[in-house]
Amino acid sequence: MDNQLQKLKEELLLRKYSPQTIKTYTKITEEFLKSNKTPREFLISKQKNTNSTLRTIFFAIQFFYKTCLNKELKQEIPLAKKQNKLPIVLNRQETQTLLSSPNNPKHQLSLYLLYYTGLRLQELINLKWENIDEKRKIINIKNGKGGKDRVIFLHPEIIKKFQEVRTGKNGLILLSSRGKKYSKKSIQEIVKQNAKKAGITKNTTPHTLRHSFATHLLEAGADIRYIQKLLGHSKLETTQIYTHIANKDIKNLANLI
Repeated sequence: MDNQLQKLKEELLLRKYSPQTIKTYTKITEEFLKSNKTPREFLISKQKNTNSTLRTIFFAIQFFYKTCLNKELKQEIPLAKKQNKLPIVLNRQETQTLLSSPNNPKHQLSLYLLYYTGLRLQELINLKWENIDEKRKIINIKNGKGGKDRVIFLHPEIIKKFQEVRTGKNGLILLSSRGKKYSKKSIQEIVKQNAKKAGITKNTTPHTLRHSFATHLLEAGADIRYIQKLLGHSKLETTQIYTHIANKDIKNLANLI
């Protein structure tokens, strides 16, 4: 089994899958191999999970079969449908209350970066001072999801926060008081605790601020294709979900009755 898992990791690395995907696929495959179940039986045993998790399990096993065993899944296994749930979004007042909640300047900066850039959590914790171009007022996102680079605007509010915490010109922007890299869990806790402090009852995560960033831009009249580029979405259809929650047009309908 160890040899199979090693081969799996190598195949994932060769295809430049992200470290998180490699970790996830390896963990799923290891559990699958230890179960001694068929792919179909293994998926049936995981039915309590969300559709999204079931899809990940399916793709992990499918990848293992194709690249490590040189086989296609013989059994016809229905792929769980992708759930089209609308994302949770904060209104502008909730957002500003949340941003002003932290007492710790670095905690506040992390919230500002999440909201005013729409960064993914992984992109945030890997953001470096070298990625910031204050003269051109842009942020260069390197090796984002899918290994893609992109450019986003540098908001004036972030520049102000940089002046409060900046100690150098190189290295990671978000470092703990001990000089260590922030973990995903650390940022998640920062968001959770400050949302609670701000009296926000919505389930607020780092990704909520990304959703809010996109929705507020759309409501303000930004072209959806520009928002797509800022978020780093490969397909416009992914970005179009925000058209279902932006209330710019919904409010206008109220004037018709």
